[in-house]
Amino acid sequence: MFSLHVDTARTWRGGQNQVLLTILGLRALGHRAALVAHPDGELRQRAAEGPDLFPLLPSTEMSLRAAWKLSQLLQELRPDVVHAHDAHSVAITALALSMKRAKIKTRFVAARRVDFHIGKNPFSRWKYRQVERFICASSFIRSMLTSDGISPDRTTVVYEGVNIGHIGTAPKLDVHKEFCLGRNTLVVGNVAALVPHKGQRYLVDAAALVIREVPNASFLIAGEGELNGALQRQIKQLHLEKHVILTGFRSDVLSLHKSFDLFVMSSISEGLGTSALDAMACGRPVIATKVGGLSEVVINRETGLLVPARNAEALATGITRLLQDNVLRNTYGQAALARARVTFNAERMVQQTLDVYHQLVGTDRGEDSGCHAAVD
Repeated sequence: MFSLHVDTARTWRGGQNQVLLTILGLRALGHRAALVAHPDGELRQRAAEGPDLFPLLPSTEMSLRAAWKLSQLLQELRPDVVHAHDAHSVAITALALSMKRAKIKTRFVAARRVDFHIGKNPFSRWKYRQVERFICASSFIRSMLTSDGISPDRTTVVYEGVNIGHIGTAPKLDVHKEFCLGRNTLVVGNVAALVPHKGQRYLVDAAALVIREVPNASFLIAGEGELNGALQRQIKQLHLEKHVILTGFRSDVLSLHKSFDLFVMSSISEGLGTSALDAMACGRPVIATKVGGLSEVVINRETGLLVPARNAEALATGITRLLQDNVLRNTYGQAALARARVTFNAERMVQQTLDVYHQLVGTDRGEDSGCHAAVD
């Protein structure tokens, strides 16, 4: 099976990590997987250099120049499947295939990781009509697509995955030394972009409540984004400078996860929550809001706790409960690790993605295309 993967993002977030895991996993199984990515993006930097790595920089999602370049590449490579991984790449791929669709048999797959409704403008509706199969990161996302008019038989749920082996070898960071914390400090972690739908403002409000009951608690919020200044001001207003630290972007997030006593996702919307998966794979209990796919990740009172969104008091109650109960915290953490190994491992994600490819290509060609590149 030969798949061509397209991702136009410049930054590195959970979606780009999933693209890389998919490509590397497919190659490990003996399949050819090529990547089209932003020339200055973090994904392209982390992907192995080679003949199957191609730069693409669309100026907008309706960039005809970028679409023409991609159409030429598709005509040259003739992949079995082209897999678009973000909204811009769906648009560019749809345009590219419309230029060359009559001459090639490449099947069009799109990843859907966000819990946003499909736009109602004509171009948005058109580009998504071109997608033959949506690979949804959660059942919640699948239900949202069907409510937007996408036929259920064009959707498949494939939970995102984590590389359990790689995570297991990551060293634990000494956060107490790194951030000048007392040795008896209990560390609550959050790893997410600093954007409104991640809800860190509620986590900061919760921190002010938690330290009244657990004065040796500290909160590390790792990530960067538009809300950095607003969160810094909120921390100062609540006099939390000694308890809440914005670490900025960290390349060692797995080591950071291993240093947390507890992980919190305070999102007000979430497609699935790959940071929660990382935390679970590090054996950490997770407190998450009951939004989007997070309810499919965290099993309440088994691998962590689920609380209402936009509710600092509920977050604080859950955090305080687990910080004060070391036995319960460890029990949830071990259960979280077991769940990550079975349900959210990268090997399962890659195999189920490959199954989708085979279903589409087999339907088109009347056979299983195996491990070969498409030919004329």
